[in-house]
Amino acid sequence: MSTKPVVIVGPTASGKSSVAMAVAQAETSASSPIHIVAVDAMQVYRDMNIGTAKPTTGDQALVPHHCIDLVDSHERFTVAEFKKSATIALESIAKVNGRALFVAGTGLYLTAVIDDLVLPGEFPETRVLLEQESNTATLFARLNDLDPDAAQKIERSNRRRIVRALEVCIGSGKPFSSFGPGTSAYPDNGVIQIGLRWSRERLAQRVADRVHTMMKEGLLAEVTALRNSKQGLSRTAAQALGYKELLVHLDGKMSLDEAINETIIHTRQFAVRQERWFRRDPRIKWVSISEDPVAEIVPVVAKHLR
Repeated sequence: MSTKPVVIVGPTASGKSSVAMAVAQAETSASSPIHIVAVDAMQVYRDMNIGTAKPTTGDQALVPHHCIDLVDSHERFTVAEFKKSATIALESIAKVNGRALFVAGTGLYLTAVIDDLVLPGEFPETRVLLEQESNTATLFARLNDLDPDAAQKIERSNRRRIVRALEVCIGSGKPFSSFGPGTSAYPDNGVIQIGLRWSRERLAQRVADRVHTMMKEGLLAEVTALRNSKQGLSRTAAQALGYKELLVHLDGKMSLDEAINETIIHTRQFAVRQERWFRRDPRIKWVSISEDPVAEIVPVVAKHLR
């Protein structure tokens, strides 16, 4: 039996978690249990449950989950820290002769683990200075001057990655792009990756349905509690979809209906960016879904776990 994980990838609202739960419950056994590893940059935060679509306590009781609730929502969390946590998870799963099933929505976190990315060090003093610049476009222009290769691979609106790349360029004195082949290399790593693909129209409707469901489940109350907590949210956590928009609403700068609509729009845009990231990887085996991701994808995933 291979010790390599099997990976389910896809944009938000594509049904990854439902597929993973169905596969795990159908294929697990006492001698070789299946464990789910969440590869999601926002599910690492405690108390951010509804808006991140974190596995419920019921799901976690049925199937062991890893790499969720790793830090408090006011704490900073890095790709390097996720890589370490995921590596520890894989080691613990191997000790019980288990099989790891990754559910991946954050492409960079996934690549860091399965391709063993070389991750540069931290330069907190440099980062603090960079964060003082509020204009992300200015930061991007600076990155483009220092390391055009890195700038070419980062979305102009992705402030977090732009700041990180600049931090490394300035702090280390070396281009960010010089630290290994990075995310542009797709080595044969032996990891099976299965992608969930919907039509753009169907995925857009699933996103809208999901946001409305989250609101009914109490997302506004969850965001209110986090906003009122003693230490608040970290810069990254506060940018999470749904949380960012509802925080603006709670500040009195947007109606609730406007915040919900903005969440739907931003989530759809994010889903497009996720697809764009994953489609660059030629190793992913894409499966088109017409109606039911569980019925249509579970058999495809299950055969690779046997």
